[in-house]
Amino acid sequence: MENYESKISIKSWAEEDRPREKLLLQGRRMLSDAELIAILIGSGSLNESAVDLSKRILHHFSGDLDGLGKASVNDLSKFKGIGEAKAIAIIAALELGRRRKETEHKQTEKIGCSKDIFQLMHRYFADLNHEEFWIILLNRANKVLSKHLISKGGQAGTIADPKIWRIADS
Repeated sequence: MENYESKISIKSWAEEDRPREKLLLQGRRMLSDAELIAILIGSGSLNESAVDLSKRILHHFSGDLDGLGKASVNDLSKFKGIGEAKAIAIIAALELGRRRKETEHKQTEKIGCSKDIFQLMHRYFADLNHEEFWIILLNRANKVLSKHLISKGGQAGTIADPKIWRIADS
């Protein structure tokens, strides 16, 4: 029975159950992650609706959008029904979400404790599979003047040259 239901095209679903129409009628927060991804990819395949394909992708990442956000085009293209264009659409949407979160924090860039540094810098490190060395320059009131990427390394570490002090002096 489950296999039969997955072969039913979204076009034959009740209008209020279709992801796009559901978003228009009930709002974006009423959609599941799979329905949102289905809107991004637009279509499934002959044997699988876009929603079912999205559920399969999410299941592979244990429902973890953070894990999905770290996936490459190659990782996503391994799913039957996901080509390069659909993989790029998913990655681009998740990157927009990451950047949106980044702009929310711009107003509060004052450092008072280590948690503030985590909130400021987490978005830069969240989806990386390598080490990076950054410096944060502050004024006397602990407001962030600038952030600088010094080096990128491998999975186990990175190196920083003592010349980083030139950045601080300028």
